[in-house]
Parts: sequence; structure tokens; C-alpha cells
Amino acid sequence: MPEAVTRNIRVRVESEFAPGRSNPAQNQWFFLYTIRITNEGRETVQLISRHWIITDAMGDVREVRGPGVVGKQPVLEPGESFEYTSGCDLTTPFGSMRGTYKMLTGERENFEIEIPMFTLTEPYTTVH
Repeated sequence: MPEAVTRNIRVRVESEFAPGRSNPAQNQWFFLYTIRITNEGRETVQLISRHWIITDAMGDVREVRGPGVVGKQPVLEPGESFEYTSGCDLTTPFGSMRGTYKMLTGERENFEIEIPMFTLTEPYTTVH
């Protein structure tokens, strides 16, 4: 499982292909990803926004920015975790995602944490 630690905030990612929400005949592949964010530091932090960089198999890149994740801006006390599942559609059977979360400390300091790169792969696609 890809993971990254920035300023004592650990981000761990799991991804999976969602065949029931995909239609390969129409170049539509859908993937689910579950992210667990754990505050391993000593200060309380809040997730304010996200920035995704999504790359498909053709090298096409799209960026997504927005407030929070799944409609939430979770506050993480030291030792707490927040986990959520979301999804991404591609027009190719594989690609990758990476990005950052903007965090805010109790002292109103903004900083970014890394979301490690992870792959989105249809399990029965052969790459030549």
C-alpha cells in the first residue's frame, strides 16, 4: 500500500477497480480508492482542501481541486485517523493519481501534505 508521511501526518492509500461502475466498451473505467489519514504528531490539524493530479494511460493529465474530502473537512487530534472512500473515472484501463491535502493547525498555520502516487489498474488488462 502506498503511503507517505509529511509533518507527522501519514497518508495510506488502497485502490481497486470497480467493474460494476465501468463500461470498457465505451472507454469508461471506474476505480475506488480508500485513504486513511493518521495524525502521528502532537498538534491538532484540520484537512481544508485537496489537489489531485490524475494521469491516464495516454499521459493525459487532469487536475481536481476542492474543499475537503467527501464533503468533510475532518479535524484530527493527535493519534486520530480519518478514513474515506471515493472514486475516479478514466477513459483508459489504467492510470495513476497523486496529490496533496492542505492542512491547517490550531495556530492557523497552513501546510501541505503529500498523497503518494498510486495506480489505478483494471486487473485483467495486459500492458504490452
